[in-house]
Amino acid sequence: METIYTNAILVLDDRLASGTIVVRDGTIAEVAEGRSTLPGAQDCEGDVLSPGLIDLHTDALEGHFVPRPKVVWPDARAAALAHDGQVVSAGVTTVYDAISAGGFDQAKSVRRELFTLMLDAVEANQSLFRADHQIHLRCELTDPGVVDLVEQQLSRPVVTLASLMDHTPGARQWRNLEHLRTFLLGIGKTAEDVEVELAERTERGRAAVQDNHERMVALLAGTGIVLASHDDTLPEHVHDAKASGCTISEFPTTLEAARTAHAEGLTTIGGAPNVVRGGSHSGGVAMKDLMAEGLLDALASDYVPASLLQAATRLGRSDAIGLPRALALVTSAPARMAGLSDRGRLAAGLRADLLRFRMVGDTPVVREVCVKGERVF
Repeated sequence: METIYTNAILVLDDRLASGTIVVRDGTIAEVAEGRSTLPGAQDCEGDVLSPGLIDLHTDALEGHFVPRPKVVWPDARAAALAHDGQVVSAGVTTVYDAISAGGFDQAKSVRRELFTLMLDAVEANQSLFRADHQIHLRCELTDPGVVDLVEQQLSRPVVTLASLMDHTPGARQWRNLEHLRTFLLGIGKTAEDVEVELAERTERGRAAVQDNHERMVALLAGTGIVLASHDDTLPEHVHDAKASGCTISEFPTTLEAARTAHAEGLTTIGGAPNVVRGGSHSGGVAMKDLMAEGLLDALASDYVPASLLQAATRLGRSDAIGLPRALALVTSAPARMAGLSDRGRLAAGLRADLLRFRMVGDTPVVREVCVKGERVF
């Protein structure tokens, strides 16, 4: 089983090169500059050939289970497979499906009902998925029952990453209550409903977070699960994350928090939609500013799978960054952060997870995706 891709712009660790890749039995067997003249070599027509994208945090799975408010899709397998199709078509070959353990918003209480259903759907349909799916548990510390929910799921082998979240109004992402009010009004809530929700969420969060944080850290210690903090805003948030065993600061909301994360030895994940939009939807720091200071280590799609490639190519247009460095944010860097030593780079001996795309204007267009050498899109 051998496939040869030639006449491609290869995204190597430190440069772009016109070249050829030989794939054999699901593994990259050879990476060479120049064009192959062997019969049967696939002409990539000058398209870009990069490692498949690795997404450490996407909430998109939930959207297929709840496509409309109060509408739960009746076929869990179909919902999971639709999500798989979405991420593969975006060039993602390894995805960490972020599933909420507990909820900070009572209007989304359906998350409690969906929690086990979504976990089961990811675990049970591994053989049907085209991408490699892992689970990223979003541990909502504002929920009084979150520790019990998580404890029941730790034996699942697909649970390999967890993040500690605090969505209490006035804290972290929503430290500016006016931004939260604007967001809630924008999704159709009345002014009266917003004030009621803010009061309820504040009271519940303040009562639960500290105790849940201590118990969750104790529960996850020694499991081998990669641990991330979430929405770090102040240096003390990062200090707490470091003391808790976190190795990742996910979506820091300020330059100060990102600087502290690097000083403490944590890597950072930023939101790809933030890059595409030019800034945060909730008043946080712009990822372009983190990138300019060397404080951005990786990107995750958050809520738009297609944003991962769009953000990388957008950053890659800058001469100061370039495409190899920008694509590393969504390939080799997240691979290292998740402990995936077998993928994320175009190098002999690694998995042949490949993405072929071309630029049409400023838009990257996915033309082919391979997982372990098998074409899946």
